[in-house]
Amino acid sequence: QVQLVESGGGLVQAGGSLRLSCASSGRTFSSYVMGWFRQAPGKEREFVAAITRGGGTTNYADSVKGRFTISRDNAKKTAYLQMNSLKFEDTAVYYCAASGAYYARSPNEFDYWGQGTQVTVSS
Repeated sequence: QVQLVESGGGLVQAGGSLRLSCASSGRTFSSYVMGWFRQAPGKEREFVAAITRGGGTTNYADSVKGRFTISRDNAKKTAYLQMNSLKFEDTAVYYCAASGAYYARSPNEFDYWGQGTQVTVSS
């Protein structure tokens, strides 16, 4: 069982930055692909970024490419999402998730989810 807890959300002005963290309680954190998703009111949950077990490969949604960076520290059992140049349309609840698959991008490929953290970008 893996428990994930996100932190770092908040209110920021457009153009600003935030760093989200996702702490895992499981002992096998390094066995999971980690991903970040977001869900805005009235919209479906959408993929933001993912990182492979060792951190060697990352993947991003086109909407955040060049602005967001996903990373992980397996020793600390924590994944991160550095968000720069934030836009109003980045406003959403952000979720981290863990997948036992070799590679994952779709929500249904992820096995464990955090409770989410709100990110609000003011224009």
